[in-house]
Amino acid sequence: MYQVTFSSQAMHELNRLDPLAQLDSINPLTALKAADLAHPREPLGSFRRANKTLYRLRSGDFRFYFDVQGETLHVDYILHRNSLEDFLLRNKLPVSEQQLVEQDSKFWKYLEGLTK
Repeated sequence: MYQVTFSSQAMHELNRLDPLAQLDSINPLTALKAADLAHPREPLGSFRRANKTLYRLRSGDFRFYFDVQGETLHVDYILHRNSLEDFLLRNKLPVSEQQLVEQDSKFWKYLEGLTK
């Protein structure tokens, strides 16, 4: 069993849920074993980003993006399943990760600028 830590973005998203929904969402994450990570199968997947392996775990309406640091799973992002941010991260489009998780108007203006 792994210890689970969360980035500030992930904690922010998790704190937006009621406590029961939080437990339901993170339950699949806390149940992961080393064998699951060695051979990911749905709802778990993996990909390479910036010379490190990231994992994506589907849990309800959310996607947990995390990496393994020894005996710790560090959740970098929690994104809603139908969000643009989730699509961009999964498809490795040319957007910096900092821009990806911004939730203010600069992020949306940047995206609107791409369509012009």
